Amino acid sequence: MRIGIAADHGGFTLKTRLKDTLQALELEVADFGAHRLDPDDDYPDFIIPLSRAVAKGEVQRAVAVCGSGVGACIVANKVANVRAALILDCYSARQGVEDDDLNFLCLGGRVVGKELARELVKAFIASKFIGSERFRRRLDKIAALEKPGNPYVP
Repeated sequence: MRIGIAADHGGFTLKTRLKDTLQALELEVADFGAHRLDPDDDYPDFIIPLSRAVAKGEVQRAVAVCGSGVGACIVANKVANVRAALILDCYSARQGVEDDDLNFLCLGGRVVGKELARELVKAFIASKFIGSERFRRRLDKIAALEKPGNPYVP
């Protein structure tokens, strides 16, 4: 599995630790930056390219870290075929993949400790989409939102 990772200044330190965790799991890691700590950088500059890589299938899953995780989640979900969530517990990391085919994990570098973050990433990576009819039906409704003229917009 190829995993993409990205962070701004608010998540830079945690990103470097999580990158080590992913590599220790013998996963191929694509680092979308930041590659140095810059307190003036902007999270969209790193999250948008990572989101596009997920959408194109260049990486199978992604981990993004900003200060709270909220901004990264908002940006990632603007890209079609990305299903991002701010995750704070292992149950949601697992269930999000199993039921909702979560492919983009967002974390807050200023709110999640390094050990919990490692456990969240491990749960996210280890989980598989169940793919039952009801879960696929729900995902089809979500995917319809990404198409022009979708029935959910007035």
